[in-house]
Amino acid sequence: MNKIIKDTIAITLITLVSGLLLGLVQDITAGPIAEQQQKAKEEAYKAVFADADSFEQVELTEKVSAGLEACLDENGYGAQNIDEFMTALDASGSQVGYAFTVTTSEGYGGDIQFAMGIREDGTLNGISILSIGETAGLGMKANTDSFKDQFKDKKVEKFEYTKTGAAADDQIDALSGATITTNAMTNGVNAGLCAFQYAEGGNLK
Repeated sequence: MNKIIKDTIAITLITLVSGLLLGLVQDITAGPIAEQQQKAKEEAYKAVFADADSFEQVELTEKVSAGLEACLDENGYGAQNIDEFMTALDASGSQVGYAFTVTTSEGYGGDIQFAMGIREDGTLNGISILSIGETAGLGMKANTDSFKDQFKDKKVEKFEYTKTGAAADDQIDALSGATITTNAMTNGVNAGLCAFQYAEGGNLK
């Protein structure tokens, strides 16, 4: 009986110590990881808005956030989320457009997160993927320039994908064998365009 009690106490102590050590490691690594993620975002924003000198986060009130979410839902982008909403500023501090971090949950391998920049006139500068876990050789081709550049320098209300060859600015060629990834990316970009249109409609107040 004493041996059982001793073993139970030993196991409990080991579990407690392991939990404390794990928590300590998480606390130590949380800061550097967050810094790295923020740095990656800043680099992505610069990649999609090279003309901007700086970026300033838009503080969304509860009312504005609710309105933006409703706008996305109404337009069929309920599986997309605007994680970060930034204004792009030139060297004089004047606004030249917006930059967004978007997450779409429709990827074949789960969430896909990317940054996108849109000029004041509605022209999409391009996209820069931050996180993606699609199938190698198929969905992962979404992170190639040949796919991403299809969105670059386009001024459209929304995009659609085609399997028969893009014939207009608002069309992109689907990734062969990766329609789910193509759909996720297209809806993600369209969600960003929707957020831009929401902002341009004077809804950020």
